[in-house]
Amino acid sequence: MGKPDSMTDTALPAEIAALSFEDALRELEQIVQQLERGQVRLDEAVTAYERGSHLKRHCERRLAEARTKVEKIMV
Repeated sequence: MGKPDSMTDTALPAEIAALSFEDALRELEQIVQQLERGQVRLDEAVTAYERGSHLKRHCERRLAEARTKVEKIMV
């Protein structure tokens, strides 16, 4: 059995999958800022990190989809 594709191996929570790229990126940026400031409790930081990981994966998927569409147009 092959290694699962990191872009498709785990389903995203529906609320994240429904976000636009821009909204997901904005929320991800806010999470990064909160974590960088270190002003959240450990359990909140872990939860924020998990959500940020989902948001990052969602943004990567949306970018890959857009890239594929542009490549098809340019052919």
